[in-house]
Amino acid sequence: MKERKQIRLKGYDYSRSGYYFATICTQNREEWFGKVKSGITRLNKFGEIAKNFWTEIPGHFEDVEIDEFSIMPNHAHGILIIERNMVGDAYMRPHQRNAFMHSLQDKTKMLLSKIIQQYKASVTHKINNFQNDLHFQWQRSFYDHVIRNESELFRIREYIQNNALRWDLDRENPLSKNFNLDHSRYWKEIYDSV
Repeated sequence: MKERKQIRLKGYDYSRSGYYFATICTQNREEWFGKVKSGITRLNKFGEIAKNFWTEIPGHFEDVEIDEFSIMPNHAHGILIIERNMVGDAYMRPHQRNAFMHSLQDKTKMLLSKIIQQYKASVTHKINNFQNDLHFQWQRSFYDHVIRNESELFRIREYIQNNALRWDLDRENPLSKNFNLDHSRYWKEIYDSV
């Protein structure tokens, strides 16, 4: 059996206060959410669903705010801010707990993953309920980056704001020359650019 590549920082507490950048892609990078035209993302009804659920994240998780974000034709980018008042409590608000969340191990280090799981599940459920023949899916997992300083935060915000303008260079765009470029290399250029 093929072993999955570890994509989270080993031993890092993803419930810690801080700024986190996440990228979530649709299965096979299919363009479910709209199109980019003239440097502007034109969201369709599914893109609006993805956008609305992203804006609702703070209403579902204590101590979590959203910063800059963008819904692209086949992925969502966003900065999530976790500002913990209590160390070690990574549960969702009580009225939103479910059996799946209770079954997870080491809950104190998984708040970011829980946020993304709930977001993905909500968007999937809503889109697939539009019509019986729809079968929307996300890629398994997601890309994340722990934002370590103001300079990185500025560059990531700028990247998100200009994502539609640079769609022809985006690693998630199947028509881009950078399609599937190694994550480390692609993002290093963005984080380290001047």
